[in-house]
Amino acid sequence: RDFERREPYNYLQVAFFQLKKLDQAVSAAHTFFVANPQHLQMREDIEKYRRMSGVKSDSFQDLEATPHWEAYETGVQHYDADEYLQAVARLEESLSEALSALEECRALCEGPWEDEDEKEKMQPGLYEAIAAHYIQVLKCRQQCVLEIATKPGRISATEDFIPSHLDLLQFAYSQVGNQTLAAECAASYLLFYPTDEPMLEKMKQYRTELGEDATVTARQSIQHYVQRSLMEKKLIYYAVEHLGETFNDPDLWTPDELIPENLREKHREDQEKQKQETLDVEEREKRGALPFEGIAVTMDSQQMNGTQRVVFDRVLTESECKDLLRLTKAAGEAGDGYRARRSPHTPHERFEGLTVLKAVQLAQNGDVEWRDAKLLLQASEKSRRIIESYFTPGKKLHFSFTHLVCRRAVDGEQEGRMDLSHPVHADNCLLDPEGQECWKEPPAYVYRDYSGILYLNDDFQGGGLFFTEMDTVTVTAEVRPKCGRLVAFSSGKENPHGVWAVRRGRRCAIALWYTHSPEHAEQERVKAEELMEQRAMEQDQPGGDKHQGTDGSSRSSSEPRAPSRAAKPADQRPKPGLDRKQQPKVLRARDEF
Repeated sequence: RDFERREPYNYLQVAFFQLKKLDQAVSAAHTFFVANPQHLQMREDIEKYRRMSGVKSDSFQDLEATPHWEAYETGVQHYDADEYLQAVARLEESLSEALSALEECRALCEGPWEDEDEKEKMQPGLYEAIAAHYIQVLKCRQQCVLEIATKPGRISATEDFIPSHLDLLQFAYSQVGNQTLAAECAASYLLFYPTDEPMLEKMKQYRTELGEDATVTARQSIQHYVQRSLMEKKLIYYAVEHLGETFNDPDLWTPDELIPENLREKHREDQEKQKQETLDVEEREKRGALPFEGIAVTMDSQQMNGTQRVVFDRVLTESECKDLLRLTKAAGEAGDGYRARRSPHTPHERFEGLTVLKAVQLAQNGDVEWRDAKLLLQASEKSRRIIESYFTPGKKLHFSFTHLVCRRAVDGEQEGRMDLSHPVHADNCLLDPEGQECWKEPPAYVYRDYSGILYLNDDFQGGGLFFTEMDTVTVTAEVRPKCGRLVAFSSGKENPHGVWAVRRGRRCAIALWYTHSPEHAEQERVKAEELMEQRAMEQDQPGGDKHQGTDGSSRSSSEPRAPSRAAKPADQRPKPGLDRKQQPKVLRARDEF
């Protein structure tokens, strides 16, 4: 894995730099950076090298450049620019080089048995050992197409890499007037997908143009490639059916009839499941029917280079942000344990936090306005409903923890600062960058399923959220805070994230965590809602103070649109503890940080 990610070049560039061999250091750095374009430190190093005197521009070369990828990308660029003559030349070069690279990869599949664990599980018989070893070689050869189809720095292979060459070439040849080669490429493509309607139509057109007497055959190299691959698949599927082997077919074009009858149904189910999962993701990414009007999806998972990530804007109005910022003043003066203390994550910032229960208690004491405390409950509930409708429609999300939190840069302590406001982490597992793992075990909050951050301001420097790969250094996406912006994501290892240093000013947001498990629901929130309901009932009693937070001008725009209906009389409203499960009186002590 390290060699695939070109890790040795990361060490080489440092070593060459220390030896004052700048040209070699630059080449090593560039080679690593091509495969790891989001690596933050290497990006900075590359920029430093560019500014250094004595560094030659031709030293920025990829020492591991694969000829077929270089030719393929150039060919596609020419194709997209309608430069078909140049496209044909580079795509033919790419196809030839790709087939050569495939043969090299297949040759490397020969050799001793590699998996010692599997070797120990094998039956001791000679025939079993020979069969198992041979099947290992066949499966390795089949996976070679994924290796050549995976661009350096990418995780996933380009689908149908070989067939896509032929598809592009047949069109490019037709555009330059070479119908003979266009027909040859079309015939070659049909070896992979013999029932492809558009290509069959093209083939019919080419035969008409060339005349009925013209002989059109697929390329010999492609015929050999397909026949050999199908024979290997047949042997592997026999082993799957009769010898208990497993096989992940790398090709989309494998014909159904090649798969054993008893495996065919499972194969179809797997394909349908994969197709459904893809549709589900696409549907979620394109979902526009959110439970509130005026909210915009600014970035989805694809734009953020990950999975289960999204950014919403206009969740709060400017006035609501100001009201909640007024509440953060109380967090600094009478918060829940972090009253302007040094941040638990960095000595260069001070940290202020307020839970929903503390906010309501402060309202009871007259330290903050009731409407501000209520707005905190409303804003967090609005965020919950948005995230639930987007990621898990029909499946209830419960609050796990809600925290109104501010990070303030300490004046005079920012110069030369190298740390982060919040180090890279995952929200429900312990991140292990070296082992590329994330362990779901205590002290991690393993019950968390989704996370959210609702920003209240942007009048500060730094403090942006960023996502990384599992290595914690390869940045994949960044989100700039601003009033009313909600960033939401799943809490697992797929979304490691951190916060850039707050270098000036004060960054405030509502941090939100959610769970599907009712037993892990936030008890403090239950208590806060009960106190809020009691307050509302008191205000509705004859002679009580007029309550300004439940209707009229004080209603928050964070409440969802709903069909108009009459409010229940006070004596019909649910009372705390009557129509709900009895909650424990003693709150669990918890320190989410």
